[in-house]
Amino acid sequence: MATPNIKTDQLALLALKSSISHDPKNIISRNWSSSTPVCTWIGISCSSRHQRVTSLNISYMNLESRIPSELGNLSFISSLDLSNNYFYGTLPQVLPNLRRLRYIDLSANNLSGPLPSFFSSLPNIQFLFLSRNSLSGRIPTSIGNVSKLEYLALDRNFLEGEIPKEIGNLRYLTLLNLKVNKLTGIIPLPIFSLSALIKITLTSNNLIGELPASICDNHPALEWLNLYDNQFDGIIPSSLQKCDQLQVLSLSFNKFIGSIPREIGNLSRLTGLYLGQNNLEGMLSSPFHKTSISFLFLIKGKLQYGASLSPNLS
Repeated sequence: MATPNIKTDQLALLALKSSISHDPKNIISRNWSSSTPVCTWIGISCSSRHQRVTSLNISYMNLESRIPSELGNLSFISSLDLSNNYFYGTLPQVLPNLRRLRYIDLSANNLSGPLPSFFSSLPNIQFLFLSRNSLSGRIPTSIGNVSKLEYLALDRNFLEGEIPKEIGNLRYLTLLNLKVNKLTGIIPLPIFSLSALIKITLTSNNLIGELPASICDNHPALEWLNLYDNQFDGIIPSSLQKCDQLQVLSLSFNKFIGSIPREIGNLSRLTGLYLGQNNLEGMLSSPFHKTSISFLFLIKGKLQYGASLSPNLS
């Protein structure tokens, strides 16, 4: 077989061009031409050393198409951004051919079908954004094998079943966003051992259970914990004070009981506290004057404080 080269990349991109059925700005149809060098095309970046395509960014162009299998021939690509378009269909099974991929953003499209397990075959993936599509089924346990993953955003899909405990293997993970799906069950304990996590967003699922007392034992960097609109119950653990970098804590619209732990008032970086629509009672204790809270949502039952502000955080 011939050695892949820039001509291989050109043919792959022209296959993408020919598959596009809607290009309202005529950017691709006018600019991507075999009469001009591939590395000068809009949305294309190439390596100076190898003269191969290393980045494809055609986001926000309102393009409509399937993702053609020929993209699997872009063997030097490290960044793929097709976000905010109208790509539809399932993710092509040839994507694992792109072994250099570090960044994938396919968010805000019309992609459907099950979330594929092949991402574990991409050894260098650090950023995976598949938000705002119509992906369904379970999150594959193989996601825990994407060992370099730092950002995982699967929000606003139709994913169901339990959150796989294997996510707890992702020791470099700093962002976990699974909000607005149909996930059930408890939060697996291994996730609370990921010391690099900065932001956890599990809003608007059907998750259950109590928050463990050890929730902050291994989260020195956690800034954002959003569990809004689920079925969590039990008391709010006072050990949340150990997450001393916490800036936003959103537990609204759950089934928490008891009083608000006064220890939360020791979180000096806290700027947003959302606890409304639970079964909490009592009054806020004195340590809260130490915080920088500017947003509060504490309404229901006997506990009343501040204004009714929307807790639906990103």
